[in-house]
Amino acid sequence: MRLLLVEDDHLLANGLASQLEKVGFSVDVASTAREARVLGEQEDYRAGVLDLGLPDGNGLDVLRKWRGGGIDFPVLILTARGDWQDKVNGLKAGADDYLAKPFQTEELVARLHAIVRRSEGRVMSSVKAGRFELDENRQILKTEGGGESSLTGTEFRLLRCLMSRPGQVFSKEQLIEQLYSLNESPSENVIEAYIRRLRKLVGAETIRTRRGQGYLFDDTV
Repeated sequence: MRLLLVEDDHLLANGLASQLEKVGFSVDVASTAREARVLGEQEDYRAGVLDLGLPDGNGLDVLRKWRGGGIDFPVLILTARGDWQDKVNGLKAGADDYLAKPFQTEELVARLHAIVRRSEGRVMSSVKAGRFELDENRQILKTEGGGESSLTGTEFRLLRCLMSRPGQVFSKEQLIEQLYSLNESPSENVIEAYIRRLRKLVGAETIRTRRGQGYLFDDTV
């Protein structure tokens, strides 16, 4: 699941990016309002974390431009503690939640998962598709019979992408965009290798190949 982190404090940004990657996010970091606007418009993100105090502008202006341009991925804004006006203005501008600094990373992660679930129309912290359930907190795959399989970080991100939108065809390029940040440049062969590994867990008939198009998760099997 790909996320945009907009934070000009490089030490904080690097620490957050590392923690977010451990829980299944692929993170791109922007440190300026201009960079954030461009990335938000050009890339396919599932969520964003937006600091309001940026060196070349206000994060709220970035958020307004995103929403005005039809960019609707859920956004959590970071505010100064006790500044209720920032919180109100952020929600009015289209933010989905807010978190005051300083904060615990665990709370940030929990709030991010919550706004993503709401955007996907889910209540529980798991993704269900057909006979399978993906536990986001533990990063494991559950089957109807009660079996559980542990997943690597990349396996989890890939399977989550497919299971969250069953029936939708994802090209290799789209999957790479969701699994890796802009700083990484994996080959398409990496996707094929992970698909083979996941098929051993869910069956080849569940992750189907559309020749010349990509892959889809068939929740009717």
